[in-house]
Amino acid sequence: MISNKFKELGADFLLLMVAVAWGSTFFVVQAAVNETPVYTFLFWRFFLAGLLMALISFKHLHLINKEVLKAGILLGLFMFLGYAFQTFALTYTYSSTVGFITGLSVIVVPFASYLIFKHKASVFSSLGAIVAAIGLYFLTLNSEIGLSLGELYAFICAMMFALHIVFTGHLSRKHNVYLLVTIQFLTVGVCSLLGGIVLEGSIVPPQMDLLFINAIAITVIFATIFAFWVQTAMQRFTTAAKTAIIFTMEPVSAGIFGYYFANELLSFSQMCGAGMILCGMVIAELGSYFIEQYRRRKSRL
Repeated sequence: MISNKFKELGADFLLLMVAVAWGSTFFVVQAAVNETPVYTFLFWRFFLAGLLMALISFKHLHLINKEVLKAGILLGLFMFLGYAFQTFALTYTYSSTVGFITGLSVIVVPFASYLIFKHKASVFSSLGAIVAAIGLYFLTLNSEIGLSLGELYAFICAMMFALHIVFTGHLSRKHNVYLLVTIQFLTVGVCSLLGGIVLEGSIVPPQMDLLFINAIAITVIFATIFAFWVQTAMQRFTTAAKTAIIFTMEPVSAGIFGYYFANELLSFSQMCGAGMILCGMVIAELGSYFIEQYRRRKSRL
């Protein structure tokens, strides 16, 4: 039991590093997308990541079968639809509103996990999710939530990312992690190719400059291969509900990196929001520790 708890703590720490990796690349991606259409950028990011993962996974390729193909494509579709609806939402409403509604996947995950796989979240995880969601509101305080098409698209985006977390936790326990990650990257790449051709007319970057090359290199290595491999591998040792709470650290780390490296300002309300997100993580983490201690004492009786 102790070793299992150490595995869970280690998994949670590595998932936190994933959130930090996403947050640290946020302003780099934002700068690149200002010059490059979104689906063009997504195609090159995920297609190149898929090719590199295929090379890394070479010795596992003989294990590929119909079931792992279906699982990887399903995860890839959830991931792509999350990015797609997020992009559509940004064309209709404020980025802070989209960020807040997308982050509400932290509330959706425990319910989706229970409804689909009957995985019941602990009281501590549910409480931590609520605290983290309130923190997200303060972190994106300029959000003006209404009933426009933008809010609807952002809500669908949140559902897709929530389903991606829930199904990753389930499927990563049943299939080879390397193959799952490779297939979902290539799925996002193919979908982005279609989206780029249909909506943008091309997937050729308008400017193949240093900004684009650096952004692709950083996101492929850190925000894609490292991040999604770790997520897929580590969710085997922790719960989907805790993963969602940990991922709310992405906007927190984005704010911190933006403050130090992009001269962005953090307001008092944003700092309070970041503090609440940290509190939500601590509640979920300590809660799982107390539950483990209770089970150990109960087993001794």
